[in-house]
Amino acid sequence: MRYVRYALVAALAVVLITVALANRGVVTLRLLPDTLAGFAGLPLAIDVPLYVVIFAGIVAGLLIGFVWEWLREHKHRAEAARKAREVTAMQRELKHVKGQRDKNKDEVLALLDDVG
Repeated sequence: MRYVRYALVAALAVVLITVALANRGVVTLRLLPDTLAGFAGLPLAIDVPLYVVIFAGIVAGLLIGFVWEWLREHKHRAEAARKAREVTAMQRELKHVKGQRDKNKDEVLALLDDVG
């Protein structure tokens, strides 16, 4: 299984390197269009290779998806935590009830009841 993982990582690396080599051209990223940048006084622009824009878009999409799913699954995590607290409380109550039941019994018989 480890070799399959290494093969997949190697294939992914080859694909990413191929995309990077095919998209080496420099592009200009601007914060605002030229007309709005002149009006607002914020002519922020940066020149980067196209593959950086592509990979940044992929990473941004993954991060947005992870955050979206984390927020969407909040109700499920809250329900699981509530059930875990309920199970812990029931286990404590069961231990207390068994202690009350076995209070007047011989210790060996109480241990045998716990096992059986």
